Amino acid sequence: MQVQKEVRLKHPILILGLSAIVMTGCATAGLSGQGAVIRAKERVAPALVYIRPVKEVFTEGKREEVVVVGSGFIISADGYVVTNEHVAGESKLVRCVLYDKNELEADVVGVDPFTDIAVVKLKTDRKDLPHVKLGSSKTLEAGQVVLALGSPHGLARSVSQGIVSVTDRYLDDNDEMVSPFNNWIQTDAAINPGNSGGPLVNINGEVIGINTRKLGGADNVGFAIPIDIAKEVISQIIDHGRVIRSWLGISLQETTSKTNDPKQMGVIIGDVDPLGPAAEAKILPGDIMLSIDGKSTNARFVEDLPKVRKLMADLPVGKAVSIAVSRGGAPMDITLTTVEKSAYKGEEVEFKEWGFTASALTPVVVRTAQLSSNRGVLVSGAQATGIAAEARLQPGDIILKVDGKEIQDLADFRKTYQELVAAKKRLTLVDVKRGALNMYLIVKQGAEEKAKPDTATAGTPGDGHHE
Repeated sequence: MQVQKEVRLKHPILILGLSAIVMTGCATAGLSGQGAVIRAKERVAPALVYIRPVKEVFTEGKREEVVVVGSGFIISADGYVVTNEHVAGESKLVRCVLYDKNELEADVVGVDPFTDIAVVKLKTDRKDLPHVKLGSSKTLEAGQVVLALGSPHGLARSVSQGIVSVTDRYLDDNDEMVSPFNNWIQTDAAINPGNSGGPLVNINGEVIGINTRKLGGADNVGFAIPIDIAKEVISQIIDHGRVIRSWLGISLQETTSKTNDPKQMGVIIGDVDPLGPAAEAKILPGDIMLSIDGKSTNARFVEDLPKVRKLMADLPVGKAVSIAVSRGGAPMDITLTTVEKSAYKGEEVEFKEWGFTASALTPVVVRTAQLSSNRGVLVSGAQATGIAAEARLQPGDIILKVDGKEIQDLADFRKTYQELVAAKKRLTLVDVKRGALNMYLIVKQGAEEKAKPDTATAGTPGDGHHE
């Protein structure tokens, strides 16, 4: 202790000098880190877009237009912009405010609900727009510093900083958002409503994700679509206006849901769509799929499922493929032909005179309703006092026939409906499926004329009723 005391007394300048060096080093490192963050932000910020789409919304049997806010980023000098499907999807008009505060309209090039990605094209002749550099999400590691840019709660040109928490977070689908083909980048960089569609950026100023979701009830637990998944989707949307995927008609479960054997290979087939190629090829629920055309389909944990689903989706449409399965321990090779995966959401239309909305059937609806075919339309909403409600049509009903004529699809129903309205047909018989029941409802078009009240009792002067 005495020696230490003497050193401190005899060499105060040396101690102060060392302290100054250490403090200067820390300050320099801090400034260096701050400078890197600022540089990363400056590389991306000029390409930020504040998006205000006018969306079609169908609620309670009515079609309405609402303005929403979101974020996006320019990916090319001629004005292609990436955002989320839940921001720009079902939009009739998209207004975009650029970083320099110029406002432009944009056309929706295409959307992909299965990855929640949309591409819009700015209406401009410019070929020199600032645009981002797309990085790679394959090399991401937990702990890396990232920035989330966008317009949280409509506050344009906002930046938040955090780290990558997890690189491959699996999230279950819900009614509003599905993600069968990708895991998510989890980050504690603040992602709030309005950030959707904005870029998640690494310290080099490269976009490595698309900000999309946050965990309800939690602070700063947000999720971004990995940019490597997004690149493929963006390319297909620009080239084809949509993403083309194959469909086999099966759902998958991780092997740990059935066995703890770490040696169990493959993925469990949890369900088989009765109208899909797999059912036609006699694949059964409970089969263990080992490979597709020789490519392994191992999914021990839920995080492995998106990779296998994507392998199936990437198969060429209409191609015969060989599926290796294990059934009761016995190996089998089954050949089936893929078909194109249909849209996640069916087109929706308002039928104003009857006071309800209906949408096209999707495979999910057909399977859930246990229909024998994909013919008919789904009642998606009904006004409380409309003609449809009076006929007891309700959301979830599937219209199969009108006046004995089988309805093929939404276009067929629209044509039939327009003919009925034009003819002012008084009574129409509608055959619907409601759950396990088939019902016959009578739609009465046009109200009967009500008897007029006796003039002697229709009201007296001074009671508030005046002609």
